[in-house]
This record gives sequence, C-alpha cells and structure tokens, in this order.
Amino acid sequence: QVQLVESGGGLVQPGGSLRLSCTASGIIFSIYGMDWYRQAPGKQRELVARITSRGTTNYAESVRGRFTISRDNAKNTVYLQMNSLKPEDTAVYYCHTDQWWGQGTQVTVSS
Repeated sequence: QVQLVESGGGLVQPGGSLRLSCTASGIIFSIYGMDWYRQAPGKQRELVARITSRGTTNYAESVRGRFTISRDNAKNTVYLQMNSLKPEDTAVYYCHTDQWWGQGTQVTVSS
C-alpha cells in the first residue's frame, strides 16, 4: 500500500518561511519523480514544484526564486522549503507522484 504523508504546514506571517515534508512508503522512492501541488479555496489545483528521480527541478513562475524542492532518498522524503511567503501562497499543499496523492497540509500566510 502506497502512502504519502505530508507535514510542516501551519500559520505564518507574510515574509516568513515554512518547510514542508512528504514521506513516502510502499514505493521504491528513488526511482520516482515527486511533485508538490497546491489548491487555494475556489481555485484549481496547480503544480508548484517538481523534482525528477535524478534531482532536476522545475517551478511554477509564481514561486520561482522563493521555493526550493529537494529530496532525501535515504529517508524516502521530499521537501518544499518556502521562503518570502505571501498571502497568495495560502493553500492546501499536496505531495504527488504517479497515481498517488498525499492528504494535504494547510499553509496559511496571514498577519
């Protein structure tokens, strides 16, 4: 059974930082590309960042230069470091690979 479990969300002030984690089980983690998506209220789910099995990264234009995706294959974990957070980054953030999704973690950016 494949599981993706996110953690690290919360409430942060504008300009602050958070680091999200997603730990996978039930898959050979190192061979999978991993994604972070987000969904804000009333909006479609959108791709935020992607990291391939080899470590190549891609970012949505709205987060490039502020967010960093990374992975630790020894821990079966992918991270999303989010800096200079803005209110428009408020959303539920989901970990994804292939056909599997995590349950999501809420990120709220507000003063």
